[in-house]
Amino acid sequence: MMEDPDQILDAPIVEVKRLEYAGFWIRAGAYILDSILLGVVNAVINLALSPEPLLYTVISLVTGIAYFTVMEASEHQATLGKMAVGIKVGNAKGEQISILNALGRYLAKFISAFILCIGFMMAAWDEKHQALHDRAADTYVFYGR
Repeated sequence: MMEDPDQILDAPIVEVKRLEYAGFWIRAGAYILDSILLGVVNAVINLALSPEPLLYTVISLVTGIAYFTVMEASEHQATLGKMAVGIKVGNAKGEQISILNALGRYLAKFISAFILCIGFMMAAWDEKHQALHDRAADTYVFYGR
């Protein structure tokens, strides 16, 4: 039997996982689904507690932060909207991100929104479809397998 002279004996074979980055529109669709879900949850909370407007705003903000941060840092690497369209959030290797990384990504979305949503639109023309908040948190959105 002839062996490959370039193969080192007993060297592990490493399979390189190539990420297929998710573009702007699929990400927008996932965000719309998540917004509908959070809207329903917040409406139920509002009806149940009848809070003051300031309290309702705080509860809505905390709900959004918790939802996106916990879900994107979970083993699923995705919110329910992202799961529905088949995309995930991860690091450069496609691996799960930490809770702090997910929180930083979420908070950086305020900057993406503040600059006339151009930070979100960057995903449309960026080579790896990274939005501004993805670049800030060193994260990528890709099709899950």
